Amino acid sequence: MIWVIVFLGIALAGLVMCICYAVWLAHKAADVWSEVDMLAVRATEFADLVGQIQVPRVPTGRTGRTVR
Repeated sequence: MIWVIVFLGIALAGLVMCICYAVWLAHKAADVWSEVDMLAVRATEFADLVGQIQVPRVPTGRTGRTVR
């Protein structure tokens, strides 16, 4: 009869470990999604900055035409 209690204890410990792991994994996933959101914000800011760049027209050598 003692073996039933031992196996129930092991099963309960395993269940507690699975629950703790699930909570830890959910926190890590939330951290990753937070970083992905921040990356999207930074990419938008970068695109805005790149859109503000104006390339000056420089005359070429012989023809006198400008290059964009």
